[in-house]
Amino acid sequence: MKRTILFFGNSLTAGYGVGAALAFPALLQAKIETERLPYQAINAGRSGDTSTGGRARLAETIARHPRPDVFVLELGANDGLRGHQPATTRANLDAILDAVRHHHAPVRCLLLGMQLPPVLGGPFAAAFSGLFREVAGRHNCAFVPFLLDGIILNPALTLSDRVHPNAAGQQRMAEVVWPELRPMLLTDAPATAL
Repeated sequence: MKRTILFFGNSLTAGYGVGAALAFPALLQAKIETERLPYQAINAGRSGDTSTGGRARLAETIARHPRPDVFVLELGANDGLRGHQPATTRANLDAILDAVRHHHAPVRCLLLGMQLPPVLGGPFAAAFSGLFREVAGRHNCAFVPFLLDGIILNPALTLSDRVHPNAAGQQRMAEVVWPELRPMLLTDAPATAL
């Protein structure tokens, strides 16, 4: 029986502009299958979601997928772009991770961090990017510091808005996530899968 990886996020996870089949969870599923690891990726991304929206819909998602083995949390980008207070984003991410562990204590978590574009720098941007590392440490999550590293504002890897990844950008996100996700899947995989 396959174990599950639940990807819970916004348009980056959902594959806005390219479709779920080309979104990074599907691309990671291809890597998982190549290595014959017993995991199935579930894409629970919703375009436009903020951390508040994700927190509100978490119970519905967990009801559909009650016992994920790995929970990948990708929320917060829209909070930063809309100027939401970092304390609110932090509280929402804390609540989401607490709730997931409450429903299934053995779950292992991976938090995908976000940073604001350089043009939106300053104290707000610093506080925003720092909250993800704090949350990951507090919840003992594996951590990717910046999911859009090398992607955002790069015309070769984004749609015309220069924010949402195109197909090549989604591939780049999969490459950014895989080094953190893969060891989590090997930890308890059967020896024959190695």
